[in-house]
Amino acid sequence: MNGFTYLSRVLSSHSSYSRLLLLSSVSTGGLLVYAESNVESGKQVVEENQSVSEKKRVVVLGTGWAGTSFLKDLDISSYDVRVVSPRNYFAFTPLLPSVTCGTVEARSIVEPVRNIIKKRSGEIQFCEAQCLKIDPENNKVFCRSGINDNLAGHNDFSLQYDYLIIAVGAQVNTFNTPGVMEHCHFLKEVEDAQRIRRTVIDCFEKSVIPGQSEEERRINLHFVIVGGGPTGVEFAAELYDFVHEDLVRIYPSVKDLVKITLIQSGDHILNTFDERISSFAEQKFQRDGIEVMTGCRVISVSNNFISMKVKSTGEHVEVPYGMVLWSTGVSTRPFVKDFMEQIGQGKRRVLTTDEWLRVKGCNNVYGLGDCATVDQRKIMEDISAIFRAADKDKNGSLSVEEFQDVLEDIIIHYPQVDLYRKSKHLLEATDLLRDSKGNKREEVDIEGFKLALSHVDSQMKSLPATAQVAAQQGTYLASCFNRWEQCKSNPEGPCRFKSSGRHEFLPFRYRHLGSFAPLGGEQAAAELPGDWVSMGHSTQWLWYSVYASKQVSWRTRYLVVADWARRYILGRDSSRI
Repeated sequence: MNGFTYLSRVLSSHSSYSRLLLLSSVSTGGLLVYAESNVESGKQVVEENQSVSEKKRVVVLGTGWAGTSFLKDLDISSYDVRVVSPRNYFAFTPLLPSVTCGTVEARSIVEPVRNIIKKRSGEIQFCEAQCLKIDPENNKVFCRSGINDNLAGHNDFSLQYDYLIIAVGAQVNTFNTPGVMEHCHFLKEVEDAQRIRRTVIDCFEKSVIPGQSEEERRINLHFVIVGGGPTGVEFAAELYDFVHEDLVRIYPSVKDLVKITLIQSGDHILNTFDERISSFAEQKFQRDGIEVMTGCRVISVSNNFISMKVKSTGEHVEVPYGMVLWSTGVSTRPFVKDFMEQIGQGKRRVLTTDEWLRVKGCNNVYGLGDCATVDQRKIMEDISAIFRAADKDKNGSLSVEEFQDVLEDIIIHYPQVDLYRKSKHLLEATDLLRDSKGNKREEVDIEGFKLALSHVDSQMKSLPATAQVAAQQGTYLASCFNRWEQCKSNPEGPCRFKSSGRHEFLPFRYRHLGSFAPLGGEQAAAELPGDWVSMGHSTQWLWYSVYASKQVSWRTRYLVVADWARRYILGRDSSRI
């Protein structure tokens, strides 16, 4: 104990230590020494509290491709993150058509959100609820839980945010067509795919009940898909395979009565793909017996008939059906529309962001994925500011050297410049300054500069509403959040042509990695970077490998591959579960 007393006196003699707590364990003879300073520990507690309070509150709405990609790459140590979504899982939506026919099971393509966030260093709080309203003035979101009302506690709550990430996707666009909501199936969620699977089996079970006429059986087995985009085409292909590989053996008496019809308002199906793919798909469907009706617009849907108008003749046609899938595009969710009204975007069809994915009209709200669109600035709107910034000597004309000095910033900020150069097969971007006869010019005035770039904006393209775009946006925004403080002192973006300095970050740029369209019969079509087009059986195996590698976890990757193998060996399950 003498040594113990001496140690206490030594520590007490130092001004930095005002208290020494000694705890002795009598039973073991062990000794725990815990030194605490009033001043220092007080400072430490204050510093810890300050660090907690200094963490910016980030609220993420949605757990789809954009929201999940953002969460997986965000450095959580710098932020207090809350996630709100009505679904507590992430779904690999490109495989939803496969779920409708049992090629892949529903649970094989979903990963619980809590499995994703628990792997991150730090704490992310998740709330299974739906956002009802956004209050941008007070930086608050109002939410409601959809969990059983009989459970204790309130369902409504609100969250304060410093930064809000809106990644809620979109809802089905019915174009206000009468009867669509009441009588059609959709394919946006896992639950939609499960309902379609049950309905397909119901149509076959109903068709084999005794006492029905052949016409009634034909109607029950008429499957109609409205919309010739990737989702509609892939569902038609999956359904054809399901019927001809599995169901005809189970329901042999009605195998010749099944009919699949694809209705498209445009002139071709898969019109966002290369023309070669569109033509290949139409020819394959024709060989398979899938009827493709192009140039037809659906007017209404009743309990038994689809009414449509043939554009070429103006004729009105009624088509009886057993099941209808509506797959014609997406529209904005109601609470996002309300938010758009509050921030002055009420006249727009979709939430609009700038090149940095920041919602226009808000400094701390970001829009990702299908719920938002990037409003790329037109170069002609800023042409005067660009000219003034490039004209270093202020002599009223722009030399080739001065243009080259700002060329990199122009291409970064206005990517349509590079696209235009490539479309015109110009070897160098400075060739844009050539005159109408193709002769080089040493310098141009403001009018000549405007004329040289007058057609550049024709190359502007809107980003497609795909999982690939959403995932890249989430990854990009997480990278910006991770380097926020660094880029404040060291901006990495292009010059601000309308003011001094540089933008903090490089703008978002979508990198197209390719698009697939499975067409059934172990055949697929792919549009790959570099204007490459691939079609046939080999492309289907490429599709298998890409979709397996893009799964969000090893668990779902294993389950999906196992489902494919099971379908190949044992066939699809036709039970109504």
